Amino acid sequence: MKLKFPERLGELIFYGQKTQAQLAGELGCRQSSISRYLSGRALPTLGVAVKLADYFNCSVDFLLGLSGDSGNGKFSTPPPFGERLLKVCNEKGISRYRLQKMTDISESVMRYWIQGKTSPSLVNVVLIAEKLEISVDYLLGREK
Repeated sequence: MKLKFPERLGELIFYGQKTQAQLAGELGCRQSSISRYLSGRALPTLGVAVKLADYFNCSVDFLLGLSGDSGNGKFSTPPPFGERLLKVCNEKGISRYRLQKMTDISESVMRYWIQGKTSPSLVNVVLIAEKLEISVDYLLGREK
C-alpha cells in the first residue's frame, strides 16, 4: 500500500499558504510531528489524520492520496471507530472473524477497538477499507 500522504499534505500546506509552525499551532501538535509527516518518516494517528482532513476541508482519502477528489466539503463527525466498524461489517454481511482473516489483524487488537480501549493505526484503517472495497471516510463514518 503506497500512500501519497507526505506529498498531499505538502500541497495542502503550500496552497493554504501555511507554515509548518502555523499548522502545528492551529492543530495543537508539534512542528516536529508535521515535519516527520512531510518527510514520510511517520504517519499521523487516526485522530490527527481526521483533524488534518477537517482543517483542510477534504476527505481523509484525498489527504492520504487514495482519491483525486477532495470530497464535497461536508463531513460528519466520526463515531467511535469500534462502533462504526461493527456497523460496516453488518452492512457488508461480514463477520469480525472473516474480517480478521482477510486482514491478518489479530482478534485481540480488533476487540480492543470495538471496546474503545485503543484506536487503529492509519495503515490498518486503510487496509480494512481496501479489503471491504469502501472509502476510508465511509469506514470512519465521515461521509454524509
